[in-house]
Amino acid sequence: MPRRGTTPLVNDVELQTRSITFGSADDDEKPKKPWYFRLPLLVTVILILAPQPSVLRVLVDHHWRVMKSPLFFAVHLAAIYTLTFTTLTSLLICVTRDPGPVNTHATRRTDYGGDDEDIGLAEALMADDTDYTAPGKWCRKCWAPKPERAHHCSVCGRCVMKMDHHCPWLGSSCIGHRTYPAFVHFLTCATLLAIYIATVSVRALIYSFQNPYGVDEVTPVHELVLSMYGIIISIVIGPFAAYNYYLITTNQTTLEHISPFMLLRHLPPLPRTGHSLSDPPLEPELSYEQRRIVKDAHGKILMYDLGWRRNWAQVFGWNTRWGWVPRLLCGGASPGDGTHQPRNPRADELLAKLAEDLIKADRNFR
Repeated sequence: MPRRGTTPLVNDVELQTRSITFGSADDDEKPKKPWYFRLPLLVTVILILAPQPSVLRVLVDHHWRVMKSPLFFAVHLAAIYTLTFTTLTSLLICVTRDPGPVNTHATRRTDYGGDDEDIGLAEALMADDTDYTAPGKWCRKCWAPKPERAHHCSVCGRCVMKMDHHCPWLGSSCIGHRTYPAFVHFLTCATLLAIYIATVSVRALIYSFQNPYGVDEVTPVHELVLSMYGIIISIVIGPFAAYNYYLITTNQTTLEHISPFMLLRHLPPLPRTGHSLSDPPLEPELSYEQRRIVKDAHGKILMYDLGWRRNWAQVFGWNTRWGWVPRLLCGGASPGDGTHQPRNPRADELLAKLAEDLIKADRNFR
């Protein structure tokens, strides 16, 4: 297999016979998502809004009529509907905002004055030290440069900047650089909303059991259903939110965390002789021992971990005085353009050690 950096991006024949389109495919060429891809989003909205009538009934019957406590009624009502509002706003951001365009046609046509059909080739060959022949630097489906941590989504038919995952429950859209804070905000608010509803309902339900003649016959049913609803949603979404807190703290995306063999594309150039591995090694050619070495190293080599403070600032940081307001209301978007991803200073040293271990295991295997 040819080594990295030795194969030209395009050859003379390609330059003369065809023009290369830079960026994602045209909108008419992108795969159209069927209407039923939106059904999970409808289910998500229903799960958020369906409990609201029962919540209102419990608050009115229990706190207003039975407990004679307008203050608690107002506090619980404000808290529940504030959390509902913030949950819906971050959901709206995730569904409507572009997760992170790698390249946009409008930008290319504005910045470059040449023919449209030659834009891709011109931009690809502009002054840039990036080696696009290196693994992960060029998308062969979009036929365009792919920034670090960007990935191609087969469902959306495009590359997404710092792609975390594709979520069917949010309108079959990707979670990326510009929507990840809103996604975490959505998980957090949905979990807090479920816990709050469960707490209020359980307390009211306990009172109903202790005072069966002081309440009507229907309200305890609403309290029981709301208690089960809040507990189940908390158990389902809460751990997912905690998992994303861990990813932010260690500066990983979901794809990076569940795909240990992505480390192979970051290995330093291997020696030309003394082993049978490709450069960089490919997952299918690894032996069982080599796979185990990569998986063990995956938990130690955190490529982009800069310390928890800087890691959280990369997702939820702000530069303006009132930048915390959108973070509080809807999560906002990550700062920066997403193309520059500073690495862990120790990453290169650990990657070199991983390369040595793979070569040593290859020699022992032979």
